Formats: sequence, C-alpha cells, structure tokens
Amino acid sequence: MDARVEGLWERLAAGEERAVARAITLVESGDPLGRDMLKRARPLTGRAAVVGITGSPGSGKSTLTDGLIGVARAAGRKVGVVAIDPTSPFSGGAILGDRIRMTRWHADPGVYIRSMATRGHLGGLAAATLQVVAVLDAAGFDTVFVETVGVGQSEVDIVTAADTTVVVLTPGQGDAVQAFKAGIMEIADVFCVNKYDHPGGDRLRREIRAAQELGDHPAGWLPPVATTVASKGEGVDDLMRLLDEHRAHLVASGGLEAARRRRARSEVRAALGERLRRELVAGEEGAVDAVLAGRLSPEEVVDELLRYLAKRAE
Repeated sequence: MDARVEGLWERLAAGEERAVARAITLVESGDPLGRDMLKRARPLTGRAAVVGITGSPGSGKSTLTDGLIGVARAAGRKVGVVAIDPTSPFSGGAILGDRIRMTRWHADPGVYIRSMATRGHLGGLAAATLQVVAVLDAAGFDTVFVETVGVGQSEVDIVTAADTTVVVLTPGQGDAVQAFKAGIMEIADVFCVNKYDHPGGDRLRREIRAAQELGDHPAGWLPPVATTVASKGEGVDDLMRLLDEHRAHLVASGGLEAARRRRARSEVRAALGERLRRELVAGEEGAVDAVLAGRLSPEEVVDELLRYLAKRAE
C-alpha cells in the first residue's frame, strides 16, 4: 500500500480532523489515493448511526440538525454532519450555506461538519455522499447526520444512505399534500412536524396520522410523529429518543444489516452512474450532433458508449 495512504489512514482512524478533511477531499475528487484509503477503511464501517434529514426548503432542517447535534454531544457522542447544497445549473457554483446555522460547533473537536454540492446529481444527495459517510464512520463518529438539499418531491435517495430517515414537515406550506403524493410517506422512519407553534401544527400532525392508516407497515414499525420548535430547542430531545428507538428496532429485527446492504448497493450504482456520466461528457457534443442529424438515436449513443467501456475493460 502507498505510504501516503497508510499514513493518512492511521491519522483518520485516530480521528484527526485534518485527516478526515483530507480523506473526504480525496474521495470527492475521485483521486486514486482516496479510493485506496476508502478500501482500507471499509472493515471499520457499519458502526455509526446514520440519520437522514429531509424535507422541503424552509422547513428548518439545518436548525433541527443543529439541535440534534447538541443533544448527541450532551450524551457524549461524536457527531459528523454531511450537509448537501444545490449546485447552480447556470454557474456551476454552490453557496454551501448550511454550515452557517451550525457555527457554534466549529470549535468542538467532537463535531465535524462537511458541506457538499450536488454538482448536478439528482435525488437530494451529492454523488459522493455515501463515500463521505463511510469515511466519517471509519473515523469513529458515533452518529452521522445527512441533511439533504431540500428540493421537494424528488429527494428520496436519502433512504439508501441512511439507517433512519426523518421527514421534516411544517404547517401552512402545503407540505402534507406534497408529501402524500410524492412517495415521501414511504421513506419516513420518523416524521417531524417542525415549527409546531405555527397555526395548523396540530392539524398537520393529524393529517399524517390519518394518511398512515391507509398504508402498510410490513417492517413492524409505525413511523412516529415528533413535534418540534427547533429554533427554541423544543421537542428535539424527544426526536432524538425516537431516532434511538428506531435504531434499536432495526437491531432487534435484523433491519440494520439490510440497511447496510442497501447502502452498499446504492454506492455501487452511484459509482457506476458517475463513471458513465464522465465518459459520456467527454464525447457529449459529438453525440448531440449525431442525434440532431439523425445519424444516431439516444439509445444507440448509449449502446456505443457501453461497447466502448466494455472494450476498454478487456
């Protein structure tokens, strides 16, 4: 093994913050050293409780995450946070602003916060999210919170990244209707009605309960509904208790292993998709010209790409 990888790995396993940051940067960039280091780290993954936090923009996900960090730190847990921000389709840039709401933890050695840009990846996560979670897991973080973009109905990929998924809804924004028609009800392990002190909070909680009665819960877990006012710290302790209860349920039912397997499968698919995307971008303009001229169909472009990749693998 490369001596640089071995040295980085030793520092990462010891939980050194700079080593964690360096390892994540290498993984995000697709550097071969990052791949080698991640391979070295794999045997130590699977210990962290990975909690996904998703919901529409303005629902208070970042403030809620900040409160959950406080509860976890009070219990002596080491906490990692992966906050996903959208990339502009025009400039290619991202504000990476979720960290602004969590600045009080920057001096705490028991908290590591990493912002990531989607870079065009759909589903509410960045392409390397699962790999970054693996790095934090191997570095000894007890709990890893993954906060999604917050783009609405499409961000359901979090279910493949997290052991426990929290869907955050707020009263007065039509969230319930959107959730009921978007499949969000199916991915939630715990619902959180944040800003519960706003008008309509209790009504939203009842609507969620009513919708649950129409669905199936084959895993033997009826997602509970927590009520919080994250800006005031109200109800956050109860939400953390529900997260711990869900993890205990996963351990007892064998669902934790299924969640780990689902995450590994998703990571393989994400790596495959990213590789295909890079290969396609390299010849994208030529492919576009061929489609416009009628020489090839989009399906034939894909066929040619797959044949090209197969030949390279020989």
